[in-house]
Amino acid sequence: MRRSFYLLSIFLVFAVSTVNAQNFQGTERLPGIGRQALNVDVNARIIEGGQRIVWNESNSKITIPGNPVGIQLVGSNIVVVAQFTPFIRPDGNVLVAQGQIWLVEEDNTVNYYTSIQTIPMEYGEQIFFFPLGSSQNLSPSIEIIVTVNPYNDGTNPRGSNANRSGGR
Repeated sequence: MRRSFYLLSIFLVFAVSTVNAQNFQGTERLPGIGRQALNVDVNARIIEGGQRIVWNESNSKITIPGNPVGIQLVGSNIVVVAQFTPFIRPDGNVLVAQGQIWLVEEDNTVNYYTSIQTIPMEYGEQIFFFPLGSSQNLSPSIEIIVTVNPYNDGTNPRGSNANRSGGR
């Protein structure tokens, strides 16, 4: 599979949205949601030669545990969809990362790849997700960095350093 051919065109479309979930921007309209709301920061970038960032986009979404935040990257011959679902549990927080890739090869065949990972997480920890595989093996490569923090609207004490581990 030739992955280096059209990846630079992937930055044509970058969308961060909640997928199959309500948009929780403005938690003041949903009583009680602010106490459990999470801020999910997503930074997607394309890296060439293992070092040089040729495209970078960052977005932030508010969600609640169990509701996914998704991104979609669309290029001329590739579509990458990733969903990140945070779960806050007493025995340790996890982030479920699911990736789907549709790739059109030079002979016009379409290949589909999927992956799912459950990743232990702490609030504020950067979690790296490589939908096309490890960044050392590809040039260019796609790197998605996800950080989950308690939502802080200025009145939420969880937004401070209190309960940083989510009960671990």
